[in-house]
Amino acid sequence: MSDFMKLVNSWSVTQFVHTFGGLFEESPWVAERSWTLRPFNSLEHMMNIMKHVVETSDDDVILQLLRNHPDLGARISMSSNSVKEQAGAGLDSLSPEMYDELNQLNKEYTSRFGFPFILAVKGHTAQSILESMRQRRSRNRDEEFQTALNEVFKIATIRLEKWLVQIGHEHEIEPKAAVVPKRTMYYGKGDVWLYRSYAKPLTGIGSIPESPFTGRSNVLFGMNIKVAVQGDAFLPSFTEGDNSSIVATDSMKNFILKHAASYTGATVEGFLAYVSQLFLETYPQMMKVQMTADQIPFEDVPIGADGSYRSSTMVFRYSQNDRGTAAIEAERNGNQIEWSNHFSGLADLRLIKVKGSEFAGFIKDEYTSLPETRDRPLFIFLDINWRYHDPRDGMDDTRGRYVAAEQVSDIAAAVFHECRSASIQHLLYQIGLRVLKRFGQLSEVSFESNNRTWDTVLEEVAEGEGKVYTEPRSPYGFQGFSMTREDLEAEDTESKREGRL
Repeated sequence: MSDFMKLVNSWSVTQFVHTFGGLFEESPWVAERSWTLRPFNSLEHMMNIMKHVVETSDDDVILQLLRNHPDLGARISMSSNSVKEQAGAGLDSLSPEMYDELNQLNKEYTSRFGFPFILAVKGHTAQSILESMRQRRSRNRDEEFQTALNEVFKIATIRLEKWLVQIGHEHEIEPKAAVVPKRTMYYGKGDVWLYRSYAKPLTGIGSIPESPFTGRSNVLFGMNIKVAVQGDAFLPSFTEGDNSSIVATDSMKNFILKHAASYTGATVEGFLAYVSQLFLETYPQMMKVQMTADQIPFEDVPIGADGSYRSSTMVFRYSQNDRGTAAIEAERNGNQIEWSNHFSGLADLRLIKVKGSEFAGFIKDEYTSLPETRDRPLFIFLDINWRYHDPRDGMDDTRGRYVAAEQVSDIAAAVFHECRSASIQHLLYQIGLRVLKRFGQLSEVSFESNNRTWDTVLEEVAEGEGKVYTEPRSPYGFQGFSMTREDLEAEDTESKREGRL
């Protein structure tokens, strides 16, 4: 044992935690518990003890450790270690386009797995980080949970090595060969705007109490599509300038547009699945196709006739409201084509409730300036994603199990109206329960929400119960949450026990 390690072993728990408490993001308990397991033979031994402390903790404790990590590229407060690490990978100077994509990938990842995307960014660039996110989001949760934990261990080791360099003891840890990240290689086309007139109407949508929506005419069927393709055959194009296997992105755009004419379904999910499969069938050098789309919403225009109004069948109004979204990944597996990932969603839903919400009982300390409110207005921006037990339910509208974004939007509004929520988190939970209850074909529903509630200028108007508001200050609160059918089953069990069902 070196003299340096003898010194470390002699430290008090306070000094030990002060020195090593930041190795694991916002989790000084790892160092505190590890201190009791001294003496350490080496720093490598100490790090192995810390890893063991984490791995033998309860799953909920480990999950919280993962959740303590900030989103990569997020413009939020984070530990000084994370700030420096992310800056070193160029995440503090992203272009607006890269920031928007990174933000969307973070949302999708957190919604799918329940914890943020974690990567030891040393040696990475912004591009390699984005590609790693695209690849890892298609894995199953158990695999990704372990991958995220391994990345946490890498981050802790890198932080320890950096500390040793700073104090001049870098020789205390033996250098190891660098881990070469998996190659990033893909290309594609974005902003493929598609408008198909007189597509197949969406019918067969079962009615639910919260929504009048039972289908749409699809006289105008619009999408904004992004496609990316992967395959080892594309490597010579990067390394040698050999484009003999390259399908031009302009051809990919035309491929999508022209096959819109032969699509016989009625949903965005179905179209993405249809075209993804056609790409793989047409171009054998493509091994994986990833497609995402925003549905372009159009509203009916009322036309007066014979003293009443009816919706025009020829004129429509471009809507600025919430929109449906979808993502599909099609991948070769031998001679088969498999769907390796999918989700449907509702983006940019904006709802304001003028009264009937509250926020109280939160921690109050020297940093708190927000007062408790028992009856406040609440303005939220909300994205909702959902997954099917069987992906075919979302791709094939003839199965009668398609979940329409319009109905999910109406459910969110109805629950917001009915529920006196204690917080936005509570509101999200209630919306999730209702969506899972109405649609048994769904396995998961997840949320990303922002609090954009206006600031109050006047509490009372001279007459009536009105108030005066203005736009909120720039910083805003946000929430992320996912739910599965287990949450619904637990709620039903509790309701039965309390006699509410």
